[in-house]
Amino acid sequence: MAREFRIGHGFDVHRFRRGRKLILGGIEISHRVGLMGHSDADVLLHALINALLGAMTEGDIGTHFPDSDPRYENISSTKLLQATLRLMRRKRFTLVNADVTVVAQQPKLAPYYSAMRKSVAEQLKTAEHKISIKATTTEKLGWLGKGEGMAATAVVLLRRG
Repeated sequence: MAREFRIGHGFDVHRFRRGRKLILGGIEISHRVGLMGHSDADVLLHALINALLGAMTEGDIGTHFPDSDPRYENISSTKLLQATLRLMRRKRFTLVNADVTVVAQQPKLAPYYSAMRKSVAEQLKTAEHKISIKATTTEKLGWLGKGEGMAATAVVLLRRG
């Protein structure tokens, strides 16, 4: 049987909200505000989950984990990623690599890259060298540049067979 490769792209965005922890890549980031959402609003993992689901042609995060379902209220996005990994395994997909970019004016994320890569790799049960995490700003343009929230984009390559 020939190996099949699939590319997936994911995107997610959340507003900041006082009184919440900022969770990215499954780890807590020191910041004065967190992200608003039904779950822990981990924008990095949400973009990654969307990319994985897209590569498998399995819809999006809202289809699998709807914000109308009380089971997902305040849930850790690492649990959603683990459920996505189980689906990948059932469909016989393995991760070749993932590349994630967080878009935010603040906070500076470079000091957290290593911990986020390690966390994501552990959740996906893969090697750290298969996970790329980086960040950029919008040069203070738009609502992201004004510090009103964060976005993330992710691209993955999966192999089946």
